[in-house]
Amino acid sequence: MPSFDEVLKEAGEFGRFQKRVFFLLCQTGVTFSFLFASVVFLGQAPGNYWCRIPGAAELSKRCDWSLEEEQNFTLLPLRLANGSASGQCERLDISWDSSTSCASPLAHSPNVSTGSPRLTACQGSWVYHQPRLSIVSEYNLVCGHSWMLDLSQAILNLGFLAGAFTLGYAADRYGRILIYLLSCLGDGICGIIVAFAPNFTVFLIFRFLQGVFAKGTWMTCYVIVTEIVGSSQRIIGIVIQIFFTLGIMILPGIAYLVPTWQGIQLAISLPNFLFLVYYWFVPESPRWLLTRKKGEKALKIMHDIAKHNGKYLSPHYSEITVSNAEVSNPSFLDLVRTPQMRRNTLILMYAWFTSALIYQGLVMRLGIVGGNLYLDFFISGAVELPAALLILVTIDRFGRRLPFAISNFVAGIACLITAFLPEDIPWFKTTVATLGRLGITIAFEIVYLVNSELYPTILRNFGVSLCSSLCDLGGIIAPFLLFRLAAVWLELPLIIFSILAVVCGILVMLLPETKGISLPETVEDVEQLSSPYGKCGKKRKHQDTNSHI
Repeated sequence: MPSFDEVLKEAGEFGRFQKRVFFLLCQTGVTFSFLFASVVFLGQAPGNYWCRIPGAAELSKRCDWSLEEEQNFTLLPLRLANGSASGQCERLDISWDSSTSCASPLAHSPNVSTGSPRLTACQGSWVYHQPRLSIVSEYNLVCGHSWMLDLSQAILNLGFLAGAFTLGYAADRYGRILIYLLSCLGDGICGIIVAFAPNFTVFLIFRFLQGVFAKGTWMTCYVIVTEIVGSSQRIIGIVIQIFFTLGIMILPGIAYLVPTWQGIQLAISLPNFLFLVYYWFVPESPRWLLTRKKGEKALKIMHDIAKHNGKYLSPHYSEITVSNAEVSNPSFLDLVRTPQMRRNTLILMYAWFTSALIYQGLVMRLGIVGGNLYLDFFISGAVELPAALLILVTIDRFGRRLPFAISNFVAGIACLITAFLPEDIPWFKTTVATLGRLGITIAFEIVYLVNSELYPTILRNFGVSLCSSLCDLGGIIAPFLLFRLAAVWLELPLIIFSILAVVCGILVMLLPETKGISLPETVEDVEQLSSPYGKCGKKRKHQDTNSHI
């Protein structure tokens, strides 16, 4: 009875069929990146706004004031009396009614004419010169409510975390392509509801759900692609990240052309419905079918793969076997019970957390530093393109550990230098910050590879799922860390990012090198990884060198 890998080698490990499926599913990375980074454009701060005095709308209509005239009556006395008051988060402690004069509305207001007006906090009566352009002006996420913008991004990442566990489990139980298609449908529907949410509560609920479904599309497309190619071709897991970067580069173009946040939200959500046509072009993963004892369906798909690849599959293949040595009901204790496993687990969890927090923090930082947001965002995305190429060039020459550590050091040092560079040389400041973005992107992509190579086969899926959940936790914390610390000092988040990245680089050097080492099958194998003469110390065959998924 042949193994699945033997049959796949005869049918073609990366032929025309796999290339087509790879290209189709990689488009999911583009739409996922849209949602991942969309808060930068959905939550742009309104350029000019002020707090309206109670009764001002009615008085303005009766007196036929322009918006500028109302603003002058509202803010001029405030600024003359108290130069530190901007009128955005506070207003004069007065109200206007039908007896108020159009010519001098402040004439009979107490304490205003004397030059010592009382102030009070604004309570939802803001006026925006460009209303409804972002969720900030739509839901009044300013002043004391500004933290709610952080919450909107944290909720999205919480959805990613929930999706990783719920839809990841569902894909293992009910099938990859079924969950992929349902996730695309859910992502699109929730995205539309978010665009027309009547209030902020509804917005948060369906943004959370959109995060759940979006993570489902991203995970399942990644799994399908890696399960239909041979082990020597699984390096394409790194190449998939390029499509995520392409989405980052396309997003500012969409935001530039579409003037409102609702339009941007629809533009990044509606493409998910196009993926539903994959029902006719992307088959179920034959590896998954074999684990569910559906050998006939798997064999039929293998014949289709061979046909499209111009290969011929032997007709005597009537049944295929697949290795399925997973631990039943694995737990966190399995990952920390022995010394090397415990070290690997704790370091990898920290690496996932740090990579996600710094990457997402640097992306969102572009929205608060000024400059040309659209151009800066495009450039910061374009600099990520060399990341995958650098990984492909270095990991087989220098191993995993050294590039992993260096990329963290580069990110940390670049963040630290950027924080102290003067504002009068913006091009140099942007260049150094971009270098930090490149470094953390490389680290983020390598952690996928290293995580899967440092766990034994019997615990690999569970170990990767658990450690990568810290990625979403980092994403939840990132907006609060960035926006709240930036309110104290704009560059303070960069100092924190620098410390986290440098510590990660140091810890990564404590991991065993896995270049040229056979993938561990048991916990005992992992414990001997650091030994040059251990069981796993033998060189692996060439075709397994890139087997890291």
